[in-house]
Amino acid sequence: MPNIIIHLSQQQLEELLQKNEIIINYRNPSATFVQGTAPPQKETSFFEFFKVQIRRLQKSGNLRTLETYKAAFRKFHEFMQAKDTPLSHVTEELLDAYQVYLREQCLAMNTVSFYMRILRAVYHRAVEQGLVTDSHPFRHVYTGIAKTSKRAISLDEMKVLNSLTIAEPKLQFARDMFLFSFYTRGMSFVDMAYLKKADIKNGVMTYKRHKTGQYLTIRWEGKMQDIVNRYTCSSSEFLLPLIHTSNGKERNQYRNIQSQINHDLKEIGKRAGINRALSMYCARHSWASIARQLKMPIEVISRGMGHTNQKTTEIYLKSIDINIIDEANSRIINSI
Repeated sequence: MPNIIIHLSQQQLEELLQKNEIIINYRNPSATFVQGTAPPQKETSFFEFFKVQIRRLQKSGNLRTLETYKAAFRKFHEFMQAKDTPLSHVTEELLDAYQVYLREQCLAMNTVSFYMRILRAVYHRAVEQGLVTDSHPFRHVYTGIAKTSKRAISLDEMKVLNSLTIAEPKLQFARDMFLFSFYTRGMSFVDMAYLKKADIKNGVMTYKRHKTGQYLTIRWEGKMQDIVNRYTCSSSEFLLPLIHTSNGKERNQYRNIQSQINHDLKEIGKRAGINRALSMYCARHSWASIARQLKMPIEVISRGMGHTNQKTTEIYLKSIDINIIDEANSRIINSI
């Protein structure tokens, strides 16, 4: 049988080698291999393996995690000045230097930890695939979560925010979206964006959390309807004007609007005399904080926010009637 010449890129070769497939009759500019033998395996580089994980996330459709991996790759690529390195060269010394590099950029420790945790996840995946021997390079770098500054605003501050006179339509819209999140027990922005008019039936709104896949029901309140009435569009299936077209780019649409809202909320916070930078995420923290201030039981607050990841909490939450949560939410809404 005559020899067959197969030309593969370095990336294609590494992907096939990772699958333990045999390449026969392989020739590159610097080497020739006889039929029936596999070429000597070049050690996988960290950048290339990182890119494989990014492509895997793209195929899975996990856009949220994909964005975090892309951000972590760009930052490490920047630190390395675009110079790749083998997986075995990801050492304690390299990661210590990277941590210093991040701190010199005046990043918060939680941001440093964010980048390090993703690098660690990629490295450990390579270890699991047998591409590198674990030398435990992350043992001395920071991968924890530090206590952050207070994000919630108080009941009094919420009252000022709610009654603040605002003339500009875009600032009115930003405040309304903040209040809608607050009224709906701290609903996340992504969940708000995908709400549909059909989700409200018989005075109850039911929606599925994008983060956990959990279904939540909320009694529909008059203040929620007031906000919807100001922005309703008869031709749209969506409840709020955060996604305009179902074209496969919904995420880009609502993320752009979210960025503008968070920018406008900071201006609103200044006018209201609030000494913290407001954002949509602050609405969720504020609902929980004010609920606690009004002496709501912690298990009611947890259930209202959809916190079911703690088994010990779930034991208590299963016995709570949904009406108790709705009554608690009504008290919180009416308190401002």
